[in-house]
Amino acid sequence: MRLCRLDGRVAVCMLRHSTAVVGSGHLAQEPERELVRHKILLVDDDPDTIDLLMFLVSRTGMVGLAARDVPTALTLFEAEHPDLAIVDLGLGPWSGLDLVSALRSRSDIPIVLVTARSSDDDKVRGLEAGADDYLVKPFSHRELLARIRAHLRRGRPTADERADSVVLRAGPLLMNVAQHSAAKEGRSLNLTATEFRLLRYLMGRASTVVPTAAIVKEVWGHDDPGAREILRVTLYRLRRKLEDDPRSPRLLHTVPGVGVMLNPEIGEAAEAASP
Repeated sequence: MRLCRLDGRVAVCMLRHSTAVVGSGHLAQEPERELVRHKILLVDDDPDTIDLLMFLVSRTGMVGLAARDVPTALTLFEAEHPDLAIVDLGLGPWSGLDLVSALRSRSDIPIVLVTARSSDDDKVRGLEAGADDYLVKPFSHRELLARIRAHLRRGRPTADERADSVVLRAGPLLMNVAQHSAAKEGRSLNLTATEFRLLRYLMGRASTVVPTAAIVKEVWGHDDPGAREILRVTLYRLRRKLEDDPRSPRLLHTVPGVGVMLNPEIGEAAEAASP
């Protein structure tokens, strides 16, 4: 049996014969079974929501790190190095957007924004701040866990990829999958995990228009109505890192109503024309 409660700012999750205390930055006792594989930072100012989120992640064998405000969330992040963050947009006197920006400046971990606001502007601001995905309340528990699993599964190279030292080249772009690194003309690109996944997928299909549905299914693991907006904003962020002029992209092209194409020939032509 697993029970979760909130004691002040410390979330206590009972895992059968052991107790994990999170929110203070420490684990009181390791679970007897090998349940802990990923740490999930959960940030929401509503205690009932925190209790529910803690229960959901703990029942799948993950450790929840619960915070009800931005300072506690940042303290937990520095102490525990979570693998993924779930952040509510409204955090009382604090802004979830500020937390997303702060987390993104420190790490490339997947960030899923949770919001009760249905405004597209709120979602876009969250994605532009660095979030990788979002869910609008109310959402199903199954959908939340599916998003978490999808991002964790897609976040890092597989054992086969690490063993094979996969290296991709497309025009001025070079990507080392095993090292989770990418560069343009020798300049390192500071990509988030989702940006890296998206660029890798497009580099593997360079010079081809990749259908939008295929991209969102591969990169995000779902194709709900909001996924295409997430792709649009993520492409915007990626262009800012890849293009000399993001307003006039030469590498990443969107074909309206069809998909996206990475055009490496333009980069190669520019290199050839250089003195």
